[in-house]
Amino acid sequence: MTTTTTTTDATTPTGPAMAEQAPILLTALAGYVGHRTISMGIRRGLVGALDAAPGTTTDDLADRLDLDPFYTGVWCRSALACGLLERDGDGWRVAPYLATLLLDLDSPAYVGGVFGVFEAPEMFDDFEERLASGERTWWDQTSDHWIEQVSGTGTPFYLRLVPGGLDQVPGLAERLDAGCRVVDTACGAGTGVIRLATTYPACEVVGVDGDERSVAVARDRATAAGVGNRVSFVTSPLEEFVLDDPADVVINNISMHECRDIDEVAQRVRSALRPGGVFVISDFPFPDTDPGLQAVPGRIMSGIQFFEAQIDDQLVPRAVYDDLLERHDFADLGTATLTPLHALTWGWVPATD
Repeated sequence: MTTTTTTTDATTPTGPAMAEQAPILLTALAGYVGHRTISMGIRRGLVGALDAAPGTTTDDLADRLDLDPFYTGVWCRSALACGLLERDGDGWRVAPYLATLLLDLDSPAYVGGVFGVFEAPEMFDDFEERLASGERTWWDQTSDHWIEQVSGTGTPFYLRLVPGGLDQVPGLAERLDAGCRVVDTACGAGTGVIRLATTYPACEVVGVDGDERSVAVARDRATAAGVGNRVSFVTSPLEEFVLDDPADVVINNISMHECRDIDEVAQRVRSALRPGGVFVISDFPFPDTDPGLQAVPGRIMSGIQFFEAQIDDQLVPRAVYDDLLERHDFADLGTATLTPLHALTWGWVPATD
């Protein structure tokens, strides 16, 4: 009689070690399905329509948006699977708070724009195309669509920063309310400049950016917002910018990591500030540990790195800015965490400087 023994180890498809690893890949696949489902729902108006009329059936939703009912049903079930939708009688509704997170551009919690950014060619497609050559690019070589999408994702950072984040810097709120000169470096399309000017009407606001196209958009937007008489713009790389008059506050929002030479920028900021002025850096706090990188915020920030690499930079841990400000003789350093993806670092120019 012959006895056959079957062994199972980590090298076989049914091995316990391999079975433990499979969910890592399946979770990634599920995340991709969820991302594409949510992006599609935003673009094609499905999320907005269900937010406006909870309980809408699949057929009514398809009729309202002039979509195919069968395809619409496929999307609804996928949206249920990823947690975007819930059942509501015979119809559907958007899960609590998700409509605000995905659609409300005026909410500090808005994340809807990130879905569009991650699907843009500039993020992963161009990176893969350049993977062998290592070819770099810059903002002026990106599409108008990319600039628009990135501007949308930067808006909630400004909404959290102004005024809530700035309120956490001791003594700053009072100075801003009284009126002072504020500079928004890497101002882009002007979202921060406009928010600063409208939130602090006694302040003079200056926007600085190296991209002429963005500055032109910012200037038009400031005029349309009715603050054109209190804002001005300087078109200059941050490594080269010089102010005609000193500033009391300099802000950099989610762009310090993109500077070609952060030491040069920090020195120019310090030179631009009056004694007693403050430099506030608002940025992604990139993880400095492997467990941090593997957590959800770290995974999202690692995706952002694919575009950052193409413009020859990377996100940095928040503590890097402590070292930077100390090197350039800023004093009374402080930090604040606004979200897992958003942290502040600040330092003051000594009043006796």
